[in-house]
Amino acid sequence: MVTRRHFLKTATVAGAAATVGQFTWPRALSAGVITHTTPMPSWVDQPMRWAQLTLVEDDPGKFDLHFWLDYFKRTKSDAVCLSAGGCVAYYPTQVPFHHRSAWLGDRDVFGELVAGCRKLGMVVIARTDPHATYDDVQAAHPDWIAVGADGKPRRHWASPEMWVTCALGPYNFEFMTEVKREIMSRYRVDAIFINRWDGSGLCHCEHCRKNFRAASGHELPRTSDPQNPARRAYLLWHQQRLFELWRLWDAEVREINPDSCVIPNTGGGATSALDMQRIGELAPTLIADRQARRGLTAPWANGKNGKEFRATMGRKPIVGIFSVGVEEPYRWKDSVQSEAEIRLWVADGVANGLRPWFTKFSEVLHDERWLKPVEQIYQRLARWENYLRNESSLARVGLVYSQQTGWFYPGRVEDHINGWYQALIEARIPFEMVHDRLLDAAHLAPFKTLILPNTAALSDAQCAQLREFVQQGGGLVATHETSLYDEWGVQRKDFGLADLFGVTFTGHIEGPMQNSYLRLETDPATGKRHPLLASLEDASRIINGVRRVEVETTRPYPNPPLTLIPSYPDLPMEKVYPRVVKTEVPQVFLREMGRGWIVYFPWDIDRAFWEVLAVDHFKLLRNAVVWATNEDAPITVTGPGVLDVTVWRQKESLTVHLVNLTNPMMMKGPVRELIPVGEQKVRLRLPEGAKPKQVRLLAADKRFRADRVGGSLNVTVPSILDHEVVAIDL
Repeated sequence: MVTRRHFLKTATVAGAAATVGQFTWPRALSAGVITHTTPMPSWVDQPMRWAQLTLVEDDPGKFDLHFWLDYFKRTKSDAVCLSAGGCVAYYPTQVPFHHRSAWLGDRDVFGELVAGCRKLGMVVIARTDPHATYDDVQAAHPDWIAVGADGKPRRHWASPEMWVTCALGPYNFEFMTEVKREIMSRYRVDAIFINRWDGSGLCHCEHCRKNFRAASGHELPRTSDPQNPARRAYLLWHQQRLFELWRLWDAEVREINPDSCVIPNTGGGATSALDMQRIGELAPTLIADRQARRGLTAPWANGKNGKEFRATMGRKPIVGIFSVGVEEPYRWKDSVQSEAEIRLWVADGVANGLRPWFTKFSEVLHDERWLKPVEQIYQRLARWENYLRNESSLARVGLVYSQQTGWFYPGRVEDHINGWYQALIEARIPFEMVHDRLLDAAHLAPFKTLILPNTAALSDAQCAQLREFVQQGGGLVATHETSLYDEWGVQRKDFGLADLFGVTFTGHIEGPMQNSYLRLETDPATGKRHPLLASLEDASRIINGVRRVEVETTRPYPNPPLTLIPSYPDLPMEKVYPRVVKTEVPQVFLREMGRGWIVYFPWDIDRAFWEVLAVDHFKLLRNAVVWATNEDAPITVTGPGVLDVTVWRQKESLTVHLVNLTNPMMMKGPVRELIPVGEQKVRLRLPEGAKPKQVRLLAADKRFRADRVGGSLNVTVPSILDHEVVAIDL
C-alpha cells in the first residue's frame, strides 16, 4: 500500500523529467506512480440509474429528508451522489479549517442522507469540491491559495468573499486528503466523487513555481503556444501532478475501505486536459459531466461523451450526468429545462452506453416541472434494464480522436471530429470512437474502417500501427493534415502516412480559400463515375472546402474523381467567373492496398461540413466510409428523419437503439416538443451463431416473431417519438 506520507514526501520530485529540462513522450505521463490499473470495487457495475443532490450552504436549515428519499424511491434510482465537504461541510467535521455550513447546527445532514439511502439499498458516494475557501484559510495558509500571473492571490470570480485554491499544492495534497480520510472513516461510503479538483487555470503560487522548475527546468509559461518549450512541459507536468493527486486520494480511501475508490470529475474528447488512456487505466468507473446542450451543441453530443469515454474505459461502466436545468454560460443553476430537451439528451446518452445521472442543485424546489419527467424516464429505463447492460458494440467503423493533436497542434481539431460525427449520424452508420494511443491490433480488432479527422499529430509508432491495420484488410479514411506532424505537434517534411496516401507534401497549405470549387469527373474509359460520387450524378461541380494541403502524387493516379477548380473573384459581380475551368489537380486520393482500401482528402472537408453542413460534402463523407469499408453494413435503417443508430450485444440479446433527432431545434436547443417520425425498416445482419427467438419494441411495448431472411433480421418500426429499442432475445 502506498501511504499518504510517502506521497507527500515524493510529490515534488515524482514528476522529474526523463532527460534534463525535457519531458519525453509518453514516459512523462507514465513516470512515477502511474504504472498499473486499479482494482474494481465490487459495486461499480451494479447501478444503472443515478441521482445527485448538490446541497447549498443554507439547505440544512430547511432540508426535507423524507421528500428526497421518497423521490429516489419513485425514480428507482439505485445510486446517489451526496454533497459532503470541501467548500462546505454538511456533517460535523473535526478537520481544522474545514468550513461547516453556517446552518448545520447540531445536525448531520450528510449522515442522515447516507443512512436513508442505504435503507433503500442504494450505492452511496460522497461529493467534495476543493476549489474555493475562506479568509481564515487564506490568513493561516496563504500558500494554499492560487496566484495569478500578476503575483496576486486570486479571489473567487463568482463568490468574491472566497479565495480560489491551488489544486497542485498542499491544500489538495494535505488538507483535502484529511477531509477524504474523515469522510471515509465516518461513513464508509462506496466512493468519493471529486468535483472541480483540477484547478482553475494556471497557478503561479510558490509551490507550482518550485515544483515545475524542479521537474522541467523551466519557469511557468506565460504563453498558450503549445510549441513553446515551457508550455509544452507544463501541459505534461500539470497532468502528471493531477495523476499523483488522484492516486494519493485513491490509496487513502482504499486504506480505510478497500471496496471503495475516488472518482475525479474528469475526462472527455480531444481537447480534454488529462490523458484519457491513463484515465482508462486508473478509473474503475467514470462520470461524463456534460449536463445539457448550450449554444450550438448538437443533441448527439451526449452520446459522443459515451463513445469518447468508452474508447479508453472499455467495458467499465460509464455514467452520464444530465442537468434538469438550462446549461448556458449565464449559469442559471436553479432553472428547469423543457421536458422534451431532457428526454432527448438522456435518450441519446443511453443509446450510446451511458448510465444516466440526474443532478439537482439545492434541495429547495424553486420549480417542480422537472420532477415528473425524470421520474417517468427512470421508470422506463428500469423496465428496460436487462437490455441496457451492454457487453459489446457491433459497430464496424471507428472515428479516431487524438488528444496529442488537441494539445500540440494549432488547429481546431474538434471541428473536424464534429463534422464526421454529424455525417455518420445522418448516414445512420453505427460507429465507435477510438483513442489515438490505443491503435494496437487488440483495440482495433472490432473495426473494418478507421476515420482520421485531421489527426495531424501522430508518432512514427502510431503510423506503423495504422499501416498494419491496412495491411490486415482495414479501410482508412483521412483528411487534411493527418500525420503531417509528429506526436509533439512539430511539422514533418512529409506525411507520416505518405506511403498510404500515395502523395507527398509540397510544403504549402492554401487557405482560407474563397469561391473555390470541385469538379466531379467521369472515367473516360468506362463512362462511369467512381462510387465516391454516388447520389451526385446530376452535379458537375460542388463547393470546395476552406483550406487544402498541396500535394503531389507518388504513383500513377489516372482519372481522379474530384479535381480542383481554383478560387476566383467573388466581387464585383461582373468579375465572378472561373479563370480556370478544369485542372488536373486531384482533391481526393483513393487506392486499394492489398485487402485495405484508403481514401485521403487533402482538404478540410470534415471541418467545412461542420461549419456549413453542405449536403454535397455529407454525401462525399458517407460514400468514402462505405467504399473504404467494403462489406455489408451490420445494420441498415431506412425511413424519414435523422436518427442516431447504435447496435449492441448483451448476454442474451441484441439491441438496436433508434433515437429520433428530427426536430427544427436539432442544431440549436432547447427542443420545444418531440416530433415523431414515421415507419423505419430495420435490417440487422446477425452475428455468427446468433439465434433470435423473439423481437420486442420496448417503447411501443410490442412483441412479434423474428422475421429472418438468410443471415439477417428484418423489423418494421411503425413510428418513433424520442427513443425506440428493437430488442432481439437470443
